[in-house]
Amino acid sequence: MSTLGRGEPTLAEQDHKSLRDEFDEAVNMTVAELENWLKSEESQEVGDTKGHEESTGHHSGREIVRIKRTRVDDLNDADYRHMRKVIGYVHRHLAQRPKGDVHNTPWRYSLMNWGHDPLKR
Repeated sequence: MSTLGRGEPTLAEQDHKSLRDEFDEAVNMTVAELENWLKSEESQEVGDTKGHEESTGHHSGREIVRIKRTRVDDLNDADYRHMRKVIGYVHRHLAQRPKGDVHNTPWRYSLMNWGHDPLKR
């Protein structure tokens, strides 16, 4: 971690730390949980494919796994942009929670593709 010569982190480093903290809060599934989920039929059946074989959320889940496995010092601008995208997606969709039991719903499955299981505490 570079500093300003005073042993203090730069503003960019502080921003990255805040973003990583928010990302870690939004992504409440472990890497192993997310990897197992992404292999499931349910995971692969939800989300918008926009003409591709893989949905946007499923692709995001694979990116989340890669980011989680990357050393902090090796994260790049694209990784931080994806973290911001994940945080926004999770917050927006949590605000749209449907009424009733959500255990086996596309809403929950979609969030899980983005690394967040709304039933996990």
